[in-house]
Amino acid sequence: MLSLLTFSQNHLELFTSWDVDAVLKRIDGSQNIWLRCTHFRDRTGTAKIIQHFGLNPSRVDMIFNHSSIGIDEDIEDCLFDNYEILIHQIKNRDYEVARGSIVVGSNFIITFEITELKILSVLTNNLQKQTIDINNCGVDYLLYLISKEILNNYHSVFDYISLQLDDLEDEVLDNSGDESTYQKIATMRQSTRVGRRNFQNIKSLLVIMNHEDCQWITQPVKELFSQELVHHVDNLWQEYQGLRVWMSELMEIQRDNIASKTSERINRLTILSTVFLPITFIAGVYGMNFKYMPELDQPWAYPTVMGVMLLIVIGSIVYAKRQRWL
Repeated sequence: MLSLLTFSQNHLELFTSWDVDAVLKRIDGSQNIWLRCTHFRDRTGTAKIIQHFGLNPSRVDMIFNHSSIGIDEDIEDCLFDNYEILIHQIKNRDYEVARGSIVVGSNFIITFEITELKILSVLTNNLQKQTIDINNCGVDYLLYLISKEILNNYHSVFDYISLQLDDLEDEVLDNSGDESTYQKIATMRQSTRVGRRNFQNIKSLLVIMNHEDCQWITQPVKELFSQELVHHVDNLWQEYQGLRVWMSELMEIQRDNIASKTSERINRLTILSTVFLPITFIAGVYGMNFKYMPELDQPWAYPTVMGVMLLIVIGSIVYAKRQRWL
C-alpha cells in the first residue's frame, strides 16, 4: 500500500493507493511529502519512485537486498537508512523485528516498510487529525517525529522483555527450567541486538547532522535532536545494557543448573554401576568352567549366593543414601 501525505503551510492531504503512477501524479514539488510504501515489494514500482525523486538507481538494490544496516554515507543524493526496529506486538503478546528503509530528501521522506510500523500509522493519523502541527515545518521535523516515535516504542518493548525475564528468572531460580529455558533466554538476547544497532543508527545520524555540509536537516531541528533525543537515546541505552546484563546472569545461572542436573544423573549412573560391580564379579566367578567347584554340588549354594548378592545391593543402597549420594 502507498500512502501519500502532502503538507504545506495551509494544506494537508492523505492519499492511498496501490497504483504507483496515480500516486506520483499527485506529487507537487512545491509541497512537503511523506510517502509510505507498506508491504510494497514491487521492484519496478520502487524503481519508478526512486527515479521520480531523482535518486541514484542503486537505491533500489539497497532497499530490496537490505544487506547493510545503517545510514549510507557513500552516495550523497539523500539521507538513506536501512533500519531494523524491535516492535511490540500487543495482540500476540510478543515482539518482533521490523525491517525497512527511510529516505530523506530536500522536501520528501519515503519510508519503505517491509513490516508495517504501527507507530508510523499512529503518527500518520495524528498528523491527519492535526493533533500535531506540521504544516509550518519541513520534512526534517517529520524525521524528528519519526525518530522520537521509534525511541518511545522501545519503552513498551523493554517493559515486555522485563516481564518475560521475570517469569524466566522464577524458573531459573527455582531450578524448574530445562535446556529450553536456556534457549529462550539466548534467543531473546540475540534478538535484542537489533536495539543496539538502532541506537547506533540514531547516534550516527546525530554525528552526521553536526557536519557543516549536512543539507537535509535545518538548524532548529538539529537543536531539537540534540536537546531531546540525545538524552532519550542515552537513557534507553542504559536500560538496554541493564537488560543484557540481566539476560547474561540468567544464562550463567541456568548453565550451572543444567550442569548440576547432568552431574546428578552421572552420579546416579556411577552408583548404579558400583552396586552391580560385585554382583557381576560373583556371577563371573561361578560362570567359569572349572571342574572342581565343590560348593556347586551343595543344596545351600544357590540361595547363599543369591542372598549375598541381595545383601550387597541393599548394603550399597543404604550406604549411598547415608552419604546422600542418592
